[in-house]
Amino acid sequence: MHAKLQRRIQRYGWDKAVEHYDDGWRESLREAQTHLLQMSAARPGEHVLDIACGTGLVTFPLADAVGPTGRIVATDISQKMVDHVAGQASQRGYGQIEAFRADAESLEGLDDAQFDLVTCALGLMYVPEPLEAMKQVTRLLKPGGRAVFAVWGARKNCGWADIFPIVDARVETDVCPMFFRLGTGDVMAMEMEQAGLGSLETVRFQTSLPFESDEAAVEAAFIGGPVALAYDRFDTATRDSAHAEYIASIAPFRSSEGYKIPGEFVVVRGEKDR
Repeated sequence: MHAKLQRRIQRYGWDKAVEHYDDGWRESLREAQTHLLQMSAARPGEHVLDIACGTGLVTFPLADAVGPTGRIVATDISQKMVDHVAGQASQRGYGQIEAFRADAESLEGLDDAQFDLVTCALGLMYVPEPLEAMKQVTRLLKPGGRAVFAVWGARKNCGWADIFPIVDARVETDVCPMFFRLGTGDVMAMEMEQAGLGSLETVRFQTSLPFESDEAAVEAAFIGGPVALAYDRFDTATRDSAHAEYIASIAPFRSSEGYKIPGEFVVVRGEKDR
């Protein structure tokens, strides 16, 4: 798929998902985001760029860490995600947060060497050209600055992964054709090194994604994530068949207490040379 079209699908897909994202994914993503924040080690007064900020699940903890003397720039491909973060920042009194829409590979509006830390929590999988995004990160970091990226791990370790072929079988989307590539083996660390980052540290871990019911699992997968734009085009019969197929795919992970769907995350930390 042409990168421009893929970005367009991502942009409007996440616009559709914004109202459902927190309810669907907050608990499931908490462990990955906690690892990323710990490895980021943001300090008071630092300047931080949070790429693919989404609804701000990492942005606001970073703002707490840098405090009122720090600065947080939050970017996302979705205007509605950015508007959500900006609105929450205003309501909650986070004057150190500014948010604007930007593609991860196109951050030319930001000056070189201005950030102490750049983060991207579970966003690089959707970027058509992640290496270009990483090169932008290297450009924007101060000498000695840190970059910390989290992605989903290997497909075989993510029990929800059938959502992509289930949707693609009903409407041609190719919403993220290489979704699991960066989480396979050492691919992300190697690309970070290629982009000019060193002192790399990788953490890979398995977890489980909790959903209380069929309805909660379906809403997160179809409405609160990247396939939301394609799903919006389904008629009732198509939705029902897609739901049934997805529930069948995750049936092995259901118990009397709901679902615990296996997942894997990879978090990599790197530094720019001093």
